[in-house]
Amino acid sequence: MKNPFSKSVQGLKIIIVGCGKVGTTLVERLSKENHHITIIDQRADVVQRVAATYDVMGITGNGGSFSVQIEADIQSADLFIAVTESDELNLLCCTIAKKVANCAAIARVRNPDYIDELSYLRGQLGISLIINPEWDTATEIARLLRLPTALGINSFAKGHAELVKFRIPKNNVLCNMPISGLRDFKTDLLVCGIEREGKLIIPDGLDVFAEGDAVSFLATPVNTQSFFKQIGVDTHQVRSCMIIGGGTMSFYLAKQLEDMNINVKLIEMDQKKCEELSLLLPKTLVIHGDGSDEELLLEEGIESIESFVPLTGLDEENILLTLFAKSCSNTKVITKINRTTFHNVIDSMDLGSVIYPRYVTTEAIIGYVRAMQNSIGSNIETLYHIFDNRAEAIEFKIEKDSTVVGVPLMDLALKDELLVACINRDGKIMIPRGGDMIMAGDRVIIVTTHTGFKDIKDILK
Repeated sequence: MKNPFSKSVQGLKIIIVGCGKVGTTLVERLSKENHHITIIDQRADVVQRVAATYDVMGITGNGGSFSVQIEADIQSADLFIAVTESDELNLLCCTIAKKVANCAAIARVRNPDYIDELSYLRGQLGISLIINPEWDTATEIARLLRLPTALGINSFAKGHAELVKFRIPKNNVLCNMPISGLRDFKTDLLVCGIEREGKLIIPDGLDVFAEGDAVSFLATPVNTQSFFKQIGVDTHQVRSCMIIGGGTMSFYLAKQLEDMNINVKLIEMDQKKCEELSLLLPKTLVIHGDGSDEELLLEEGIESIESFVPLTGLDEENILLTLFAKSCSNTKVITKINRTTFHNVIDSMDLGSVIYPRYVTTEAIIGYVRAMQNSIGSNIETLYHIFDNRAEAIEFKIEKDSTVVGVPLMDLALKDELLVACINRDGKIMIPRGGDMIMAGDRVIIVTTHTGFKDIKDILK
């Protein structure tokens, strides 16, 4: 593979095959980070629109064609990404790209038939990264059902640390308390952000909590449970879940919830699909019916169900179902939304936890792209865009000595609007204080409103 480090300033040469929701989102985000992007799609009108919108090069054709890849200058590409609707085409595209250019390659593979073979395929085909958006989204939803009080949970350090977002309830002990008052709880955590009336606050100890604040903090799962118990917030995993829709994501979610011993009801309109799901999900009650039918939902116990997850293909239907569920019960609701526009309208609806599948997919790819550009001093392990994309949470692995290693945090010239949120040292999670130091071998989590960090030294002014 070509060494991309020399391109860290001017960006990488990236070819993206497939301009659907995920492909377009990748173009949007990667073009902002000054990469040289070429898109390939068989739909001429789509190529023209995306190329004109984001000022990238566009080619109409089959991305699995050798001649089309040559036209896209595959020989000089640093990274090839295939995110068409066809798993097989994505794998073929990446295989050809690897043979011709030996560049890094990423493929989207969604079919459940391949779920147990992804590691084998990646190794045999030499593909750098295989992503499964439906499985990854289902995993995020399952994580939220483990801790239903949370509006969002981002996992770091292989699950040993979590960035948890929750809303402060009315008359809670936190109301009108300064952040410095959290010391009295004797639970190790760091408040990373407060969202209040559409504004984001990267707080210090003097900031004060208010009723209705959406607070994000970083802690271990054990400390998260302890903190919620101390402030009187429910922490038990849901015992039951109703899923609307029988697509691939619903199957993945039901499968994970079965393993968590959660009772699952799944409502699907297509009878043949119901029969298939009944065989694949022996512990799930699969119901043939219209999941948007109010009478059916009431009949199946929506008023007493502990969690409700509409996973239809229509955003509007998912939103309406969520609003109905909230109107007739106190159930934990998680709303899947494919569109990434109308954030203010969506936030004003109080839909509970909102999941955007295309963002789940693009986070992993953008993290990989950043890692390709970094210096030899550190590497990006995990990346999330948080607070409605107004900030980033990045996990760096410190490979060797750099300018930040061995210096107390209080003595580092850190950028404003930045927190060193966590240090993972040999599996021990530390919420760092001013006297703590970053050491070689650590994994360090940074939360910042700055964008484009590629190396741990980027935290310095």
